[in-house]
Amino acid sequence: MSECIFCKIVAGELPGKKVYEDEELLAFHDIHPVAPVHLLIIPKRHIVSLVECQANDEGMLGRMLLLAPRLAREHGLDNGFRTTINTGRGGGQLVFHLHLHVFGGGTLPTHL
Repeated sequence: MSECIFCKIVAGELPGKKVYEDEELLAFHDIHPVAPVHLLIIPKRHIVSLVECQANDEGMLGRMLLLAPRLAREHGLDNGFRTTINTGRGGGQLVFHLHLHVFGGGTLPTHL
């Protein structure tokens, strides 16, 4: 996926302000934040969207979700935070590499 911006960040071809990395996942600050804290958690392996996930991705998806509160705490979101996975163009997905948004701080809309 040489054109995928997230794959380029994983490969080190583009900079990213990383906050977490292991052999399977990478988390970094969103370059267009919608809140004072806005992080993205991605699998290093290119997966287009949540729709593309298979049964063997269950563990990776669980690790992404469990990483979200840890990173939220580390970034001072003790009062709460929001997670979002946009899926497909109709779901607002702009980068077609699975990613979980973790954001909070300041005033967020009460519902989407």
